Amino acid sequence: MDPLTDLLNGVRTSGAVFNQSSPSGSWAARFEDGSPLALAVLLRGSVWVMPQDGDPVRLGPGDVAVLSGGAPYVIADDPATEPDVVIRAGGRCTTLQGEELISARTPGVRAGDTAGPDSTLLVNGLYTVDGGTPGRLLAALPPLAVIEADVGNCPVSPTAFEEITREEPGQQILLDRALDLMLITALRAWFTRPGAQVPTWYRAHSDPVVGPALRLLHADPAHPWTLPALAARTGASRANLARRFAALVGQPPMTYLRERRLALAADLLREPDATLAVVADRVGFAGAFALSAAFKREHGVSPSEYRTHEAGTGAWRPARRRP
Repeated sequence: MDPLTDLLNGVRTSGAVFNQSSPSGSWAARFEDGSPLALAVLLRGSVWVMPQDGDPVRLGPGDVAVLSGGAPYVIADDPATEPDVVIRAGGRCTTLQGEELISARTPGVRAGDTAGPDSTLLVNGLYTVDGGTPGRLLAALPPLAVIEADVGNCPVSPTAFEEITREEPGQQILLDRALDLMLITALRAWFTRPGAQVPTWYRAHSDPVVGPALRLLHADPAHPWTLPALAARTGASRANLARRFAALVGQPPMTYLRERRLALAADLLREPDATLAVVADRVGFAGAFALSAAFKREHGVSPSEYRTHEAGTGAWRPARRRP
């Protein structure tokens, strides 16, 4: 498994919120939705993106901005324009005073449908990440990453976006997968661009010691791995494997394996017929009790509470105990 696949594997949204707008004149919107990941895709015109802690960045046609960490940010026609609307959790659109406006959750909402071909056309995607936001992904990204059009192209054209926002059966899954595709395409361009500064663990997959260990853990996470067994399979000493793994990945091999098992368990818990005992067996825990205790320590909720929220809203995510 290549490092980018490993980084993005299992990251997918449920209940994606899109807003397509064609603003005109002087305008600005403040985003306080708290999404761990968000996209701003400029299909036409130009806008400015202003992170809470950072300098304004101009987007041109075809540019994609990835915002991570959930901090507020502003998108405007000009850095000097003051926001007059706020996008809140769940895509709610309000005035600065909190009065409700047209919901940004409504697919295909636009300001100025009659705008001409030279007007601004902006698509915003608010990302809900199932199974918890992967800390390694957020740690690898700056608060604002801009992928310029000549580095990576957005895979969703204005025509395609018009199609997926039609209110017909299957619309939400189209929105979810479209946002996933846009995110993955943008991040692939970001991490593989010339001169990209990637974290050390990203390069761990090419390390002659840590790379094979990672591939073993990913290929069979339910195996009763121990550090000696993993070292024997990679042909390295236990001390060398432990030292190199911690240096490149940021945590010991067995800690990494435990967190990976819990992430897989969160995915499997979305399957309504999967019992806790079955999930525990599939991801390598000794039993339902062991999985339940580890899951609650990591996420702050029991597996049953997590499953209830997932089934009820499809948009809830457990708070991770550590980034």
